[in-house]
Amino acid sequence: MKLFCTKKDGQPRQKLGCFGKTLIGIGIYFLVCALFSWILGDTLSTPKTTLEENTVYRIDMSGELVEQAAEDNPMNLVMAEMTGKDILTQVGLNDLLSNIALAKNNDKVLGIYLRGGELAAAPASAKALRDALLDFKESGKFVIAYADSYTQTNYYIVSVADKIYLNAVGSVAWDGLSAQKMYYTRLMEKVGVEMQILKVGTFKSAVEPYFRTSMSAEDRKQTEQYLNGIWEEMRSAVAQSRQLTSAQLDKYANEGMSVQPYENYVAYGLVDTLVYVQDMDTVLRQYTGTKDYKVLSHSKMTNVERAKVDAKDKVAVIYAEGQIFDGGDQGITDTEMIKIVNKIHKDEDVKAVVLRVNSPGGSADASEQIWHAVTTLQAKGMPVVVSMGDYAASGGYYISCAADYIYAEPTTLTGSIGIFGTVPNFKKIREKVGIDMDAVSTHKYSTMTTGMVYRGMSKDEHAIMQSMVERGYDLFTSRCADGRGMTQDAIKAVGEGRVWLGKDAVKLGLVDELGNINSAIQKAAELAELQAYQLSYYPEKKDPLQELLKMLDNSTPEERLIMNIREFASEARIMALMPEVTIQ
Repeated sequence: MKLFCTKKDGQPRQKLGCFGKTLIGIGIYFLVCALFSWILGDTLSTPKTTLEENTVYRIDMSGELVEQAAEDNPMNLVMAEMTGKDILTQVGLNDLLSNIALAKNNDKVLGIYLRGGELAAAPASAKALRDALLDFKESGKFVIAYADSYTQTNYYIVSVADKIYLNAVGSVAWDGLSAQKMYYTRLMEKVGVEMQILKVGTFKSAVEPYFRTSMSAEDRKQTEQYLNGIWEEMRSAVAQSRQLTSAQLDKYANEGMSVQPYENYVAYGLVDTLVYVQDMDTVLRQYTGTKDYKVLSHSKMTNVERAKVDAKDKVAVIYAEGQIFDGGDQGITDTEMIKIVNKIHKDEDVKAVVLRVNSPGGSADASEQIWHAVTTLQAKGMPVVVSMGDYAASGGYYISCAADYIYAEPTTLTGSIGIFGTVPNFKKIREKVGIDMDAVSTHKYSTMTTGMVYRGMSKDEHAIMQSMVERGYDLFTSRCADGRGMTQDAIKAVGEGRVWLGKDAVKLGLVDELGNINSAIQKAAELAELQAYQLSYYPEKKDPLQELLKMLDNSTPEERLIMNIREFASEARIMALMPEVTIQ
């Protein structure tokens, strides 16, 4: 949009006329933007749902289970068509837990129908959902499940159902767990890139993919331990719900259940009945006792208005989900977390804070900044209670350790108290493509920052960098020791970058108690001596309009890749991050 007026011959018009028309142009521009936002905002807004008699709450077991999903956006389908990008459906665990509690306590809701799909959920989140369904069943209302096929995670969750229905030619995945990791050392050798590693912690295996081709003995040991622990939790839970033994379930897993004849699923007691999806209408009529039942989707249940709590005092719930970064707009950033803490400082009604952490870690510097921000809340007299989700490891534990009380799920992956640095060396690839470098310096380390990347580290530079990483580890362990009331040596004894399950972390003193986010909220209120309180959530759910604008990003994948490489190569990355692992 041009803001300056010119004649056709390119000469400027009279100043007064130009200025006036410029103002008119600006006014029209903002008026159009405001009108567009009003229309789009009205389009994207979702009306409140009114619950009717004989309602069945339907939960579609598909998509990606996250801590806090963005606002439901009915324009996603349209924008996906326009931009050619796929829709990634996210389901908020917070919404599910809230909806299940509402359904339990509302007489208009008769039961829950779990409709099968492929819900991507890590073990701790899956357990939290499963526990909520078990709590719902205490109301005496029904829970039934149907799927064309059950993934192993979905089956673990729906095993709480009164009856499990399966497509007449469907399948159930119950094959055991595996943890898979990818190693890039040989690939990097082929392209001429060497990753220069600096680390503290025998078990700190996040960097192993860059200098090994398989697991170290230490990484294999810790992976086997937490994998067996997760399997033990899943197996015992399913055994209790399905009235099977652990020995039976291990036997079934060794038979490769996902490819067994479908009749075996009933014979083995994994499901109750083989039916087609059309038959589920008859099943729901039987459970509700009426043909006039109403099925309410998850998104509509989320829009049922909640009763407002008549209390001035607040417990603030902060969601910290994803990798930890220095700035930016992805994952957990120190800048965003500090903004949130400053908002809470200004709200005199906030008396306690729950920090919900679901993070494998990330930047050590950003973790320290967030740690400090948490301590400023405590300095103001607010108790801070941490609720750990799927992960609260490395940097995720760093930002948690100062809390007054810490809860974790049994299958939370936590600990990983260690630190590492990675500096790529592009010397071989630079020489391969014919790029030479030369420099003039005033001091010994003037070219260290770029030199480490393009020529490789000298022994002196490596020693300096290693010293920095060791100082970071010393600071990390001292923060943990202060927060947990332990000696630094005691922290180091369970540190070394080792990953622990939540149930083991309790025994080691890294966590206070096993429990979910509701346990943490109740504890925070107890520590603040609150009898009545309302909850306030941070950050606010993402605005659908902002998400639409992000989808219009016209940079190509190649351009984004180049930007990432430049960022990676521009600095030494000092990280507090747990190993990347895929559990399935």
